[in-house]
Amino acid sequence: MLSLIAKFFWGGVALAGIAIGGLLGFAFLKTGLTIEALLTENKELKQAIKNLTTEEQIGYAKVISQVEDNGHLYTTLKFVETARNDPLDIVFESEFKLEGDVVHFDALVVKFGDDFIQSGKGRSLYMWRRIYGEYMSPNEGFPIEIHGREPDRYRGLLSRLPLPHRELFWSEIWDLAHNKNQLIEYGISAVFGSVVYTELRPGLIYVFKISSTGQVYPEVIPDL
Repeated sequence: MLSLIAKFFWGGVALAGIAIGGLLGFAFLKTGLTIEALLTENKELKQAIKNLTTEEQIGYAKVISQVEDNGHLYTTLKFVETARNDPLDIVFESEFKLEGDVVHFDALVVKFGDDFIQSGKGRSLYMWRRIYGEYMSPNEGFPIEIHGREPDRYRGLLSRLPLPHRELFWSEIWDLAHNKNQLIEYGISAVFGSVVYTELRPGLIYVFKISSTGQVYPEVIPDL
């Protein structure tokens, strides 16, 4: 009887040890994951970036109203962020009220060089950060994409990667601009902010286009 109890006891200890070991192993894999390993070794990530198509438009804005109140001009605008594969597909849409008629549109651009993709043609990510008026500081601006989160316009881009890998990529990619040595090592040619500001007028649509160097600029067309 005692030997039977002992078998159950030590068997339980062994199972517990295996379970704890498994948990510790999982924790190690999760905490041991680095952005360096992800960018340099992950073939699925490189293929996803390689599959990015060339973009020409990443959103647009138009004035809903401009009114004066106690001697101050206020502009209410609608901002639309469009999908990466379809300029007619809306992934984000919201209205903002700002003092004045000059508005800043702030985006983050991540350029992957030829060495990273190994296809002879670089690719870029364009992520909207915030909108702010001429009487606001940038940190008071209205956020579009939240720092560290997967942008709506790139949802599904890294679907073949495990969730911890996707979370690591999006949480770290925003901060690579602060370490130029890492940029070169990872095959990223640049990470920079592109802030475009313009004086908004009713009856016009401001379509945000991308230059060959990755800069964002507005193309103004009539709102028919």
